[in-house]
Amino acid sequence: MQVTETLNEGLKRGYRMVLTAQDLDDKVTAKLKEAQPEIELKGFRKGKVPLPLLKKQFGQRVLGEAMQESVDDAMKAHFEEKGERPAFEPDVKMANQEWKEGDDVEVEMTYEALPEIPEIDLGALKLERMVVKADDAAVEDALKNLAESAQDFKDRRKGTKAKDGDQVVVDFVGKVDGEPFEGGAAEDYPLTLGSGSFIPGFEEQLVGVKVGEEKAVTVTFPEEYQAEHLAGKEAVFDCTVKAVKEPVPAAIDDDLAQKYGAEDLDGLKQQIGERLEQEYAGAARAILKRNVLDALDEKVSFDLPPTMVESEAKQIAHQLWHEENPDHEGHDHPEIEPSEEHIKLAERRVRLGLLLAELGQKAEVEVTDAEMTQAVMNQARQYPGQEREFFEFVQNNPQMRQQMRAPIFEDKVIDYVVELAEVTDKDVTREELEKSIEDMNDE
Repeated sequence: MQVTETLNEGLKRGYRMVLTAQDLDDKVTAKLKEAQPEIELKGFRKGKVPLPLLKKQFGQRVLGEAMQESVDDAMKAHFEEKGERPAFEPDVKMANQEWKEGDDVEVEMTYEALPEIPEIDLGALKLERMVVKADDAAVEDALKNLAESAQDFKDRRKGTKAKDGDQVVVDFVGKVDGEPFEGGAAEDYPLTLGSGSFIPGFEEQLVGVKVGEEKAVTVTFPEEYQAEHLAGKEAVFDCTVKAVKEPVPAAIDDDLAQKYGAEDLDGLKQQIGERLEQEYAGAARAILKRNVLDALDEKVSFDLPPTMVESEAKQIAHQLWHEENPDHEGHDHPEIEPSEEHIKLAERRVRLGLLLAELGQKAEVEVTDAEMTQAVMNQARQYPGQEREFFEFVQNNPQMRQQMRAPIFEDKVIDYVVELAEVTDKDVTREELEKSIEDMNDE
């Protein structure tokens, strides 16, 4: 196949490929000869059908296959010869739209080539990694929060009215149309006001009650209530208040520690310290990763495929528009034109994406099946009761698998860069770490 270059501007490429009618006819004949031994037609033994008859019977069908194979082979040979990779699937179309059998086949192919990525001396990168130790004050603060979340309740002074956040102990009987219904009664039920654990409107009506008081609470079951026979119906709950209790933090002692799986208070403090340092390390890694990307971005400069930048800029603009307009959930809005800031951010993302892909390929970085499975499991937890459906969705959706694979691959490449770079650990306070995270998020 004859190949002639028609476009070479930056990373844009264009070629005209011509497959002569004779070459196409030869390929059709070769395919028919290859299939001839297995073909049998009425009046002929298997493998004895004359070639002209095969051509008349199957020529048109084989012609399309031969044409497609010729174009595919020519494209493959072209990319091998040029040493180029297209950024997207090449756009291939017939140049002579009125082609008929016996004409040469003329094909136009256009694409954007991926750029050559310059070499980087990763050993010359100088990076700083923040290190934060969990001090006694941080552990004590965490203990205090833990005690508040594991709060106990103690009886309020007799005659005190229940407040939001208090626990009321009640007996109740629920009725619909004056008749008690199954599951609508309980005794000595501890209910924390404001917890939202009961039917909407129930807890609010118990604010202000006292011990010994009887109160009829009227509510309407939601239309989507799980018990269909109660959905959307009005119910009256006859309540008797038996206790009103105020919340108090749990005592910071061995009993609290045992509630959280530690042997004693010292053991709980150690666990808290380790957890805090893991959190600090995670935050420090996020900052280190940003510093790695900034350092790499400063080191490289190369042409970027225009379509990749345009697509990324549109995606950024679209995402930010929805973040600024959270009430507009659909996509029935005017087209959002990327700003210069969006385009600049898109160029950085595309540049770093191509660079990390190149570094990962050269370092033979791979995402294992186990890592992918773990990632899918982590995300599936966001859909309780639908985990299996989520697994099947990911398995049948290559684009979704690629979206989940990309951040794992990126993190592994970042780890590879950090291993080769000159990294200095710097001890900082928790406040300094938090300030760095805030500054990073504000950028």
